[in-house]
Amino acid sequence: VLIPDLSVAATHVFDPFWLAGGVIAASTTLILMAFGALFVDRHLTDLKGLANASLDGMVILRGGEVIEVNERFATLSGRKPAELVGRQRRELFAEAPERRSSNDLGAGEGASEGELLHADGGYVPVERLCRTIEYKGRQCDVIFVRDLTARKDAERTIEHLAHHDALTDLSNRSSFDRRLRQALAAAVHHDDALAVLCLDLDRFKAVNDIFGHGEGDRILRKVADILRAAAGEADTIARLGGDEFAIVQTGAAQPEAARLLADRILKLFSEEMDTRRDPMAVGVSIGVAICPGDGTTAERLYGNADTALHRAKQTGQGIACFFDAEMDAAVRTRRQIENDLRHAVVRRQLFLEYQPLVDVRDDRIVGYEALLRWRHPDRGLVGPNLFIPIAEESGSIIQIGEWVLEEACSEAVRWHEPLPVSVNVSLVQFLLPNLFDRIESILMRTGLGARRLELEITEAALMHNRDDVLATLVRLRLLGVRIVMDDFGTGHSSLSNLQTFPFDKLKIDCSFTASLDKDPAAHAIIRAIIALGHSLNLPVVTEGVETERQRQIIVDEGCRQIQGFLTGRPGLAPSVDAASSSSTMPHRVGA
Repeated sequence: VLIPDLSVAATHVFDPFWLAGGVIAASTTLILMAFGALFVDRHLTDLKGLANASLDGMVILRGGEVIEVNERFATLSGRKPAELVGRQRRELFAEAPERRSSNDLGAGEGASEGELLHADGGYVPVERLCRTIEYKGRQCDVIFVRDLTARKDAERTIEHLAHHDALTDLSNRSSFDRRLRQALAAAVHHDDALAVLCLDLDRFKAVNDIFGHGEGDRILRKVADILRAAAGEADTIARLGGDEFAIVQTGAAQPEAARLLADRILKLFSEEMDTRRDPMAVGVSIGVAICPGDGTTAERLYGNADTALHRAKQTGQGIACFFDAEMDAAVRTRRQIENDLRHAVVRRQLFLEYQPLVDVRDDRIVGYEALLRWRHPDRGLVGPNLFIPIAEESGSIIQIGEWVLEEACSEAVRWHEPLPVSVNVSLVQFLLPNLFDRIESILMRTGLGARRLELEITEAALMHNRDDVLATLVRLRLLGVRIVMDDFGTGHSSLSNLQTFPFDKLKIDCSFTASLDKDPAAHAIIRAIIALGHSLNLPVVTEGVETERQRQIIVDEGCRQIQGFLTGRPGLAPSVDAASSSSTMPHRVGA
């Protein structure tokens, strides 16, 4: 216990003023130091939080050794920050061979791509950027890394989609073309053979239209699976578009290997797609071309395989057809005709002939049918049975059909007798949404009364877009145009068509007339059609009457109008014929 001695006098006594000042100064210093420490700690914490908030990883190295990392970098590497401190740079990144001798990225190096080593032994694709900074009083390298995983995945997806069909995951057309050229170059170099198979689905359009595009997509995916199962590992299978597929077969003896592949495809289709029982099943037709015999260039080989495919579809659906030279000549001829036909109207090579329709009761002409003819400068007179199907397939029938309508209407206006003119309308023309407007415009331009125009259509026109076709026919009939059902009794003849739409006339196909006097079945069909026409109060015209015997049978059955060589061959326009004969009396035809 300390007890002060009051008898001793104090010799060194601080002035209270200075003592108080010292205490105040010391306290203030301590407070300022505390605030300074708090500020420094808060400032450093904010900087670290800012670094951790970054979406990019950051690592600071001194002499190639890690001294600091942010949380994003630790996450990308799959480790904790404490586990990374002290590691060498080569333990973080997978270096390219030319950079493995260097421990550090060069200062100021531009952005480059690399791979970050992950804790699980994998690699993370990253973009790296290096800068030299002063950190804690010493020169350090700071590397920023950005995760490229999502971008690389997107690039791989885009690259895949660029060369594959999105629906079936088969190769697409561009990938098929590239693969075919590569395979051809290798085959020619090594004197090997390869095969190209072109495939087209049978009935697919009908199934797609009836059951919808979703079901059509399902069928296409199923077809892709069938082709994968049939083809070999070295074969390239591609979907070229729509229901068109192709296969490049390499590394096998030809043509035996191609024939076996085609047989496998047809067999699998017959097992997986039973068209007799399944209304959604489709078939397949195959065309095959072999290199080098059928061509050594991609264009020629594929073109010849496509030619063989067309032959397969024409011969009978569900078969495989190999290309041959005769087929090539036929296709070249067809393509040349198709090309020439596109310019036939402009070059004035088309013309019309007119065949009379005759009333058998008094042999009076009651109308004319306009028949299209083509005088080719090299081939001469080309039959309509040859060029009209080509025009329909190529689409040139649209231009030609419109020319025929305008030419026939202009001719009919010049007749002295107001007789009707009949014009055939292709089913392709009925696919035009503005067909009614075009016909109405032609009637207005030519000045022909609508009641004098008869449009002849076949029942095939009612098989596609039935509702739209019937709507167009109703509008035309309201306008005054008469509608004739041509070739009745052939194709998809149905009494429901007569019930659905009130036609103005029926025309019996000439194939029945040709067999009339020797085939009892043909006679019975004609009798039934004539009786049907009478019951529906429809005029009936029998086409193709060439003999007096045929005429007599038809008259006995009650048919009142006939058309054929017996009563008048197709010839000059009636206005030209009338001018040459200087006759203004109604035309009559002698028996």
